[in-house]
Amino acid sequence: MEQTRPGTATAVAPTRLADVDALRGFAMFGILTVNITYLASAYHGTGVDEPGFGSPLDTGVRAVVALLFEAKFFLLFSFLFGYGFTLQLESAERHGARFTPRFLRRLAGLFALGVLHAVLLFPGDILTTYAALGLILLALHRIRPRTAVRTAVALLAVTATAYLLLALALRGADGGDPAAAAADAQRATEALRGGFGSVVGAHLDQLPDVLFLLVFFQAPAALAAFLLGLAAGRHRALADLARHERPLRRLQAVGFPLGLLGAAVYTWSALGHPGPAAQVFALGVDVVTAPLLAAAYAATVLRLAGGRHGRRLVALLAPPGRMTLTNYLTQSLVCVLLFTGVGAGLVGRVAPAGVALIGVALFAAQVVFCRRWLARHPYGPVEWLLRALTTLSRPRRHGAAGADPGAGGPRRPLS
Repeated sequence: MEQTRPGTATAVAPTRLADVDALRGFAMFGILTVNITYLASAYHGTGVDEPGFGSPLDTGVRAVVALLFEAKFFLLFSFLFGYGFTLQLESAERHGARFTPRFLRRLAGLFALGVLHAVLLFPGDILTTYAALGLILLALHRIRPRTAVRTAVALLAVTATAYLLLALALRGADGGDPAAAAADAQRATEALRGGFGSVVGAHLDQLPDVLFLLVFFQAPAALAAFLLGLAAGRHRALADLARHERPLRRLQAVGFPLGLLGAAVYTWSALGHPGPAAQVFALGVDVVTAPLLAAAYAATVLRLAGGRHGRRLVALLAPPGRMTLTNYLTQSLVCVLLFTGVGAGLVGRVAPAGVALIGVALFAAQVVFCRRWLARHPYGPVEWLLRALTTLSRPRRHGAAGADPGAGGPRRPLS
């Protein structure tokens, strides 16, 4: 993500904002916390409980993940995608570069990585969705900020209304056969405990259901977040956070109570396994309230980054935030090696608390790795590859991109 220093001419060289990198790193932790629950259990999201893990601790961990993490952090990351899009566009204009071909190559690279990721590592891939929605973002790149916000709000409202109408239509509908759902989950578990071909086959079997979820739930919400990020980027909303202290406080004051209320409805639906009408109703509520909770999270992280201990927070989260693509793919690869038959075959054998601890440990390891890698390299490995495809040039491999994010200077020059 590129940015110019506030109060300077646009000719000044673009720089990174470390607190925004920290926000992106925080989003990556939340995404990992959610994704690892699906990678560790074929029962997650099926509407039936996983056998052997029904203790109060297991239920409590599932409730915390559903309440505080699920369906929130991909929105935060989507917002940052839209924000970064505007800055990439303006950087290309400053340097006289042709933005559209470069961005199309970037989207093509994301799509290719996403297809490989979905088939080989994790069917719940988001990169292909981002690549498809990126085309819409490119078509709307000249939209006015106010129109972008109104379009985003309308998109969320229409999506939520569609879910609520569908919930009304499903009143009294049969919730399906729990025994059949449990049998399907057990078959998926056994397939994931097999060899490489068996694991890929299990992923391919899951893709139709995942595609349905992406198209009708995640994609509309992600596009709305793209547009909100685009509007924020036009106004440089994250460039000088000291000027936005009051709006950040308002986001917390509104986002936490309303967002948590909607998240409670979503959690009840996820863990209580009500009928299909109640589940669809909960999704409709979540479409409206999850963006509020995501915004409150973002406001909290940004305020902390500008506070007394902000340097430490930024030093912790900014490095993984600069290597999100590498970290996203690595997280799935490590989980495949841990949970499928390609590696240790632990799928369905680790309690929810253990899964959560594995996620924390994996992210901590990535924090250490990213700090060391970025001390010697300007880009993460996969970021380097995508940049090479985008620019059709060979980016430099060595040399840290400026100062440590937590060491006094929050901005680092980019090449």
